Amino acid sequence: MTDATEPARAPERDYRDTVFLPKTDFPMKAGLAAKEPAILDRWARIGLYDRLRAARAGRERFILHDGPPYANGDIHMGHAMNKVLKDIIVRSQSLMGKDAPYVPGWDCHGLPIEWKVEEAYRAKKLNKDDVPVEQFRAECRAYAEKWVTVQREQFQRLGIMGDWADPYLTMKYEAEAAIVGELLKFAESGQLYRGAKPVMWSPVEKTALAEAEVEYEDVVSTQIDVAFEIVDAPNAPELVGAHAAIWTTTPWTIPVNQALSYGPDIEYVLTLHQDGGRYVFAEDLRKSAEDRAQLDDSVIVQRFKGSQLEGATARHPMHALGGFFAKPRPFLPGDFVTTDAGTGLVHMAPDHGEDDFLLCKQYGIDPVFAVDGAGMYRADWAWLGGQGSVINKKFVGADGPICTDLRGVGALLAASDDFAHSYPHSWRSKAKVIFRATPQWFIPMDRAQGASTSLSTNGGGDADTLTPFALSEVEGPGSSNGATLREIALDAIAATKWVPARAENRITSMVQGRPDWVISRQRAWGVPIALYVHRQTGEYLNDPAVNARIVAAFRDGGADAWFTADHQALLGSDHDLADYEPQRDILDVWFDSGCTHVFTVEARYGEGTRANLYLEGSDQHRGWFQSSLLESCGTRGRAPYDAVLTHGFALDGQGRKMSKSLGNVVDPLKVIGESGADILRMWVASTDYFDDVKIGKEVLATASDAYRKLRNTFRYLLGALDGFTDAEKIEPAAMPELERYVLHRLAMLDTELREAATGYEFNRYIRLLTDFANEDLSAFFFDVRKDSLYCDAADSPVRRAYRTVLDTLFHALVRYAAPVLCFTAEEVWQTRFPDEEASVHLLEWPVLPELAADAGLVERWRTLRLVRGDINVALESARREKRVRTGLEADLDVRIPLAPPLRAIEEVGLDVFTELCIAASVEVAPGDTPAAGVEVTVTPTDKHKCGRCWRHLPEVTVDGALCDRCATVVA
Repeated sequence: MTDATEPARAPERDYRDTVFLPKTDFPMKAGLAAKEPAILDRWARIGLYDRLRAARAGRERFILHDGPPYANGDIHMGHAMNKVLKDIIVRSQSLMGKDAPYVPGWDCHGLPIEWKVEEAYRAKKLNKDDVPVEQFRAECRAYAEKWVTVQREQFQRLGIMGDWADPYLTMKYEAEAAIVGELLKFAESGQLYRGAKPVMWSPVEKTALAEAEVEYEDVVSTQIDVAFEIVDAPNAPELVGAHAAIWTTTPWTIPVNQALSYGPDIEYVLTLHQDGGRYVFAEDLRKSAEDRAQLDDSVIVQRFKGSQLEGATARHPMHALGGFFAKPRPFLPGDFVTTDAGTGLVHMAPDHGEDDFLLCKQYGIDPVFAVDGAGMYRADWAWLGGQGSVINKKFVGADGPICTDLRGVGALLAASDDFAHSYPHSWRSKAKVIFRATPQWFIPMDRAQGASTSLSTNGGGDADTLTPFALSEVEGPGSSNGATLREIALDAIAATKWVPARAENRITSMVQGRPDWVISRQRAWGVPIALYVHRQTGEYLNDPAVNARIVAAFRDGGADAWFTADHQALLGSDHDLADYEPQRDILDVWFDSGCTHVFTVEARYGEGTRANLYLEGSDQHRGWFQSSLLESCGTRGRAPYDAVLTHGFALDGQGRKMSKSLGNVVDPLKVIGESGADILRMWVASTDYFDDVKIGKEVLATASDAYRKLRNTFRYLLGALDGFTDAEKIEPAAMPELERYVLHRLAMLDTELREAATGYEFNRYIRLLTDFANEDLSAFFFDVRKDSLYCDAADSPVRRAYRTVLDTLFHALVRYAAPVLCFTAEEVWQTRFPDEEASVHLLEWPVLPELAADAGLVERWRTLRLVRGDINVALESARREKRVRTGLEADLDVRIPLAPPLRAIEEVGLDVFTELCIAASVEVAPGDTPAAGVEVTVTPTDKHKCGRCWRHLPEVTVDGALCDRCATVVA
């Protein structure tokens, strides 16, 4: 006997075999770490990159020129972020139908690689200078080759698609020939000179450094105040016998002092102290200077303008040593002198400061080259000769020999080891650098192109043994005709698209203020400065025939040819080797990389071709972006790129710089090994990469979650399309409004994605894609139509329309995802179309069905979704309160106070709206209070439940019986 309180039930029957549930072999669990290598192998097997080149041949070309990483270690997260972003852009351009080749490259010369080889020598207690240069260069080449091989595999594991069989390497013979050819173009056009001026110098690495090879660290230095006795003052005789006080944080430059500088408009004071001492300070700095020196109470004897110091001289504190130190030190006017810190008087060492050098040069005072390449005072220097190093705190500290000697002659007013400030360090050795005047080769920024190549120096040789240059002539004669390199470069910057736009201001200010480009290095591994300098005149040989023979020799034997050359043969019969000295310096590695557009872009795609895009980290505004710009502007009069994209740095999860000492390094190879490259690619695309970005466990977990949701969308599509054929398709015009609305939403997404890809906004791109998949599809379209998919007859117009749209969605979404999730998109495509020779990456941007414009439909369904959102909130509340288990058990009473939603529901019909709400029934009526918004009352339905589709419908007489639709389908 049945309990009267229980609902009546039909005899139980399992209808699962009549329901069309999604079916697919595509797994929910990705297992990317195991699957991706097999996909890479397949791409290599079918020659995917070459096939793509053939497929896009003749199309509009898009060239992203790869900035070369150094071949000197495993890749780090910065490498991964950079390469993935490049790959996403290249793949997206290919998807949009362009021929988008990608030629990866490596920087194989220079200090980073040479330093690693030297480290191996030092570990064996060997000196690299004791082996022939050819042997050392061969070891550097082998080291670079090793890491090119390692990094190539690591980059490919990230899914980076490119010409890995033929990358560009700066150490290939044709590259070295092109680099020296570009150097000789500068020489032939008069844009090269050899001169002595202060450059950043590493005493540890014994070479000049470029700005891009320097990083700034906070340090604590020694600060000293030193007294120079005034011996002559024509405009202020009362100053004679007083002491001019200077302040410096580089005590080691005092032994190279040659002058003092003052500000002509600064107010100075002469002070008298109880012990009879008289000192000159800037009035604004007197008190702080006296406090440092612990001078007793003073009185101001005289106030005067700095201009009264014109013609005055002082003597060096160590004047008793004679010679260099006995010469009077003139007071020189300097517009760089301020009252921000110090004493208001600045000591001048033209060997060791740019302002010092330029001001002293103006008054005929030359550098003396007292400090050698290792930071020691040269052996014949009268004070501290043979001693150093000048970057050693013990040597330059308050108790070191410099301060001890100054204290001994009564010239040291104050000394303390407590001055905190930022100071340049070598990026490679992490050691302090110094400014040091040495003979170097320069490309001038402000000489008009086409100026004379005539130079006047004291010839070649080592800077430590040279006599001073004739500095008034060292830069060579200029020309007032034509534009300067700086002017051409600034015009090129303005003509380039910078992404983000703020990057233009950054590089503009850098180029506006940069000094001449020092292109020489005192190292062994690199492209030599292949010039012949006349031993008597100091002029470099400018003979096109000789230059052509040099380039040909490099093409046949690489840069090594210069070190083993028969130089007389290169000079030919018109010149005698006895008159010329072959140069031994090598080129700045930034000059090498600045030439990559020549032997990669132009060599492969035609002379005059320039890249559509350069893409690197923000540090390259002072590195590769700038060296490439200057090289191309100097030889071609324009930038080598149309656009430049800058990204930030990868930081740890707390926003700190990654470092081994902090133990916060996130290894991309480990991430790939555990989670797969597509997770890392998802992270890159999801970040706001125009600024610094964070990566850590939580960040990667967020990327993994977003990936999982997108993967599940593809899994649903594959399952729901099981057995779908073209015969099932119907035209959009015959579809229900919901399907047509989704197609309109897809068309809107398509437009936005194309805009995002064109603007390199992949953060926006992936967000649009995932939001569409999650909100428009999973949470809405799939949810609403699952009943029709599962339970309608196979030939039902609604089900056919739905599956037609799913097919359209599949073809579109898998393409959209392919640039970012290159492995997963391939897995998805192969799951549905398992063709060994096919690849999603050979496809182009989807062609969507043509739709008649229907703004009314789009707005109507946007409104319906908003109302549905309010209803879902009410249903969720009822579920939490356990009044209903699902919306199918709920009768809804919906009160809507606004006319547009009511009109939208009326236009689609209450039955469609009820389907939209996934409820047993819906009643809709106007609401009374607009401020209250949509009001929803949820009541458990009394209708019986269909045993197949589980909907509660009026025609179902008992629970478990079939509704009319299901009965027809089952029958």
